[in-house]
Formats: sequence, C-alpha cells, structure tokens
Amino acid sequence: MNENIISNLFTNEKSIVDLAKEQIKQAYKEDDRPWVVGYSGGKDSTVVVQLVFEALSELNPVDLKKKVYVISSDTLIETPLIINSINKTLSNIQDAAFKKGLPIETHKVKPEPTNSFWVNLIGRGYPSPNQTFRWCTDRLKIEPANSFVMNKVSSFGEVIMVLGVREDESVSRGNSIREHTIEGQLFMRHSTLPNAFVYAPIRNFNLDDVWNYLLNTPSPWGDDNYELHRLYQDSSSGECPLVIDKNIKESAGSCGNSRFGCWVCTVVTEDKALTGFIQSGHDWMKPLLDFRNWLTSIRDDRTKRMKYRMNGQIYFRDVKVDEVNGIPCVMIPKKSGRNAVNIPYKDYRVIEKHEIQQYIDQNNIDLGAAEDQMILIRYEEETLDGEIVEKHAQLGLGPYTMETRREILTRLLALQVTVKHPEDPHYELISEEELKEIRRTWLKQGDWEDWVPMLYAKVYGKDTQITWEKDDRPLLDNEQISQLDMLCKEFNVDMKVMRKLINLEKNFAGYKIRRGIGDEIGKILKQDYLHL
Repeated sequence: MNENIISNLFTNEKSIVDLAKEQIKQAYKEDDRPWVVGYSGGKDSTVVVQLVFEALSELNPVDLKKKVYVISSDTLIETPLIINSINKTLSNIQDAAFKKGLPIETHKVKPEPTNSFWVNLIGRGYPSPNQTFRWCTDRLKIEPANSFVMNKVSSFGEVIMVLGVREDESVSRGNSIREHTIEGQLFMRHSTLPNAFVYAPIRNFNLDDVWNYLLNTPSPWGDDNYELHRLYQDSSSGECPLVIDKNIKESAGSCGNSRFGCWVCTVVTEDKALTGFIQSGHDWMKPLLDFRNWLTSIRDDRTKRMKYRMNGQIYFRDVKVDEVNGIPCVMIPKKSGRNAVNIPYKDYRVIEKHEIQQYIDQNNIDLGAAEDQMILIRYEEETLDGEIVEKHAQLGLGPYTMETRREILTRLLALQVTVKHPEDPHYELISEEELKEIRRTWLKQGDWEDWVPMLYAKVYGKDTQITWEKDDRPLLDNEQISQLDMLCKEFNVDMKVMRKLINLEKNFAGYKIRRGIGDEIGKILKQDYLHL
C-alpha cells in the first residue's frame, strides 16, 4: 500500500475502530496474498479477528477473492478453562463465516506428539523450562505455527500474517514493532520466515480502546465478550500472544502469568493465572497448581538430575565458598522455586579437578543415578592480573534421571485420574499418543523393563484400555537384564552404554548395508562422562 492511501485513511474524523476497519479493507484488496490471522483467545487477538470479520462483511462480495486463515495454537497443555472456549470459538467463527459467504477458514495448530511438552520433559528428560532455558516456546508454539505458515507459502508464494500486537503492550514489544516497520508501509517483513509479512492492524490501540470496542460491539459469531472480560478479572493476569517469531520470543515474555498460558508453566515463580482461577471459585484446578508447584520445586534438585548432558558432555558449575556464622559453607544461590542454600563445606568430598576421573572410577559412581554424590571440585585459575586463585565447582546438571521421569509420569497419570473438568468429561492431561511416544523414547534409551505400560497399569488398573505396540516390546527379560548387569559390574563396563549399544545393533539388524553404524558406536563410546 502506498503512502498516499495510508494518509488518506486518517484525514477524516473517524473513530480508531472505523479507521482500523477501513485500513483492513484496503490492505485486504491490495493484493492476492492470503492472510493468516493469529488467534490466542485473548482480548487483542479477539479484537483483530472481529475487526477482520466485520471488515470483510462490509466489502463487496466480488472483492472477497482470497482466503483468510484464522489459526490458534494448542500447546496440549493449555489452561483447561481456555482450550474448550477456543475450540468453540473457532467453530463459531467458521459457521458464521460460512453463513455470510466469507472466505474464512479456522485451524488449530499443535506440536507433533514427538515434540510435545511431556515427551520432551518425561521422555527425553528435559528439565522444566525456566527463563534461561525456555525450550517450550519454540517447540510448542512457534514451530507448529510456522509450519502452517510455510505450508501456505509453498502453495501461494507469499502470505500476510495478521497479528494482535500493540505498541503500548510493553516497551520491548513497541520497540520490536517499530524496528520491523518500513515507513509508509503496512506490511512488515517477517524476520525469520521467508516470503512472509506481518500486518498489525491494532498496533496503535491502547488497552482502553481494546475493551471499549469489545464491550460495546457484539461478537459477530455470537460469543460473549463480557464473559471474556470476566475471565481476565478472574485470572488476575494478562494475555499470551501467538508467538510466531523466534527473534522476538523473549520480548513476548513468559505466558506463565497469562490466563491463556500453559497450566504447567514453570518459567514464572508464581502462576498467577491458575491461582486467580482457583480464588474465583474453580477449586477443581487446585491439584493442577499443586502439581505445577511440585514440578518447579524439583527442577534444580541434584538428586533428580543426571550429572551430564544428553550427549554425555560433562560440565562444571562454579560455586562460592565462604564463611556463614563462622562455618565454611558452599553457597548455592537462590533459584525459582527454592531458596538460597548454604551447605557446610565439611559435608562435601573435595576432589582436585585432575583427579575427578580416578575418584569416580575407584568409587564406582554412577553420574546418571538419582543421588547427589556431594562432590566439590577444587582447581586453580590465573586472573588477568596474574594472580593464582583457588576456585570450586560442582558437576553441572543434565536431564532428569530415569527414576525422576518415572515419578513425574506416575504423578501426572494419578492427577489425570483425579481431575474432573466440569465442562469436558473427556479432558486429559497427557494423550495416548504422547504415552506411546514416551515409551518409544525410553526403549531407545535402554528401558528394557518397559516401564510406561507398567506405570499406566499401576494407576489405571490391569484392565488398561491402551493397546501397546508389540514391535516395541523389550529386547531382554528381567532375568537376562540382571545377568547382563552383573557381567557389566564384573568387567567394569557402564550398563547404560551397553544398553545403548545393544539397542543400536537392534536398529541396524536386517540391513544389508549398515552405513553409519560405526559413527553411531563412536558417539556412544565417546561420551564425556566415560572420559572425564
């Protein structure tokens, strides 16, 4: 759209809503690029979808030549009061658009089961997200939405993403919008997706503009905007936007305090949304909050985490040693979910850095076990001034141990049995697909005991309704596993490595050309925790 058209739209005395609708009409008619409208169920995205719906309704039918896709992101761990509402709204929008002859299609995007929250956390052992390791946003929100967008790009060449972002949401959001804006242009080039552009029709709205519009304009598809307002008041929280750009996900902030965020969000210290809903009378959600708080509390518990990364890499995390009330202590800083801790220095086994491998071998220490070995590593380092200083470190933390993953899954399944959604009798916290994917992940990592079906049967009873794939049955029975474990101990061979090697052999069995098996064996044998 050229600069003259934009300026002409704002010359007449019109309300900000009228101006926005006029701008949307002009932008829609400007070219043939389809629109993808992000809908989170919150106030801002509701305003955008409603404005687009009204603008298209006011256009001449001959101008309705291109598709408008309204997409909503379902992370599979949405706040339970919200996801049913979003599903209903998407259905209502679709029905109303069909009756009016509008080219609007609604879609819900969600992560593949292989990349869901529970498969990453329980299956692969990812520690629950925090501010410095917020792995959830990319996998659960950005990638599914971007996959939908790129699918449309491949079909149409270019697309316009219509988002409910406003400059006055926050300083960082305003700066991000202005940074990507080209003077005199409505469409901003997407910073990461090729051939995708961003249009923000309510970028100049403030909070009052948003609520004045919603509470004074009936929803064209029959929703109750006053109910939306009440939900915001009940949750005492904000909105979780549909994040579609990895470059601005930090400025988007965490959704843990949002009524539209994930019920299990551990990025924030306190989940104000769940707490707000419970205080507003939704007592049935209290077990969800308790589970979320427990998950937050175990994140940095050294007894719950392996002492090496997923690829076997060992790393060291410096700690401060100082006197507290005259007693030398290792000072563990405060982190979300727990307070700062001072542990007496004498409680640790202090090992010189160059002797750590020998100490672990001699004491047959399993760095993947569910315990804290209370090892403190001492080393010397030269400062920039040439001074030699003594420093201390602990072994860094890796994924959750298998014992912890089993504990999380057991608690989650028990919670699923307990929690009853008042509006959805089929509400589930973890799907059958996810359970089967967790099982496959564990089996690949050497879970020959096949724990997932056992844990499920323990919670749900022996008459389980899930049919587990026969191809996923474990390689060895319990007696064979016990014999192999004894042989590994006798010959000082790491049992977890042996499991991985045998699984690798199974995966390559039957191939005439086993290309790559040597490299895969090398990766397993070169893991750092075997060679400190």
